Amino acid sequence: MTKKVVIAGFGILILIVVAVFAAAQGNQAGAALYKKSCAMCHGADGSGNSPMGQKMGVRDLKSADVQKQTDAQLTQMISKGKGKMPAYGEKLKAEEIKDLVAYIRELGKK
Repeated sequence: MTKKVVIAGFGILILIVVAVFAAAQGNQAGAALYKKSCAMCHGADGSGNSPMGQKMGVRDLKSADVQKQTDAQLTQMISKGKGKMPAYGEKLKAEEIKDLVAYIRELGKK
């Protein structure tokens, strides 16, 4: 191998590591926000099987009904609220809501 190929390969490896790290950080941010703002009703696992969630009849975030919604629809629900769910658009930044949507997608894979 030539020196240029090795250097290019190393550069690509660094980019992959940075991308994976960034994705993991986003997931951690979404998980922390979920725990703080959503878990009381939706439960730690997103199932809605918390005492408050059962009382309010919240939706299972892992369900096909929730997971088939677009990111824009989930963002709208988090931002504006729906039914008994409060609006978080004035409490959370757009990036935080994006992190929550990504975390809800992760819950659907569990």
